[in-house]
Amino acid sequence: MTNNLTKKSLITAVKYLAKKDKDLGTIFKSNGVPPLWARRPGFTTLIKIILEQQVSLASAKAVYTKVALSIKPFTPQRFEELGVRYLKTLGVTRQKSSYIINVANEIYHGNLDLKIFNKLDDEIIKEKLMRIKGIGSWSADIYLLMALRRPDVWPAGDIALEKTIRKIKRLRKNYSSEKLSEVAEKWRPYRSVAARMLWHNYLSNRNQNS
Repeated sequence: MTNNLTKKSLITAVKYLAKKDKDLGTIFKSNGVPPLWARRPGFTTLIKIILEQQVSLASAKAVYTKVALSIKPFTPQRFEELGVRYLKTLGVTRQKSSYIINVANEIYHGNLDLKIFNKLDDEIIKEKLMRIKGIGSWSADIYLLMALRRPDVWPAGDIALEKTIRKIKRLRKNYSSEKLSEVAEKWRPYRSVAARMLWHNYLSNRNQNS
């Protein structure tokens, strides 16, 4: 079992990666230590992650805010009671509404116990999450990386990460997700930290160009 990332261990890991990889070292000099971007483990964070699938964070936040204001208490039981149709009236797509209700059902009926995740290895947690329709590899990885703060998770397929790797490593645009994941293998046992460094660089560049 690995220790969860803290602000202190994040700094240590960032410095380790900056020395190990010259390209990460370059963005460390430019951007410094990235945010921890920690999220509270639980049902609410899973719902946010589903809403963030394949859309901008701003768009997902707007929909989530409307959902959070409209559904009280914000519990799996309440979501199950209201169902897919009600979520659609709040601007959630039919597909994501179905995914969210799937998660609510699994938790409410005791098939998914998020409270025991701290005792489990990454692979087992990912397997349990991906059994639920609507939680794919990326969503499970983001939960592991941000909610559980596991240090060595790589969310393959993340557009911002892959765009940044291609840029800092000077790779072709058609470099596949599989090959980019192989590049990330060099950052073990801190792939989650490398991801934070890359996200930080992506956001910093975007803000500078806006």
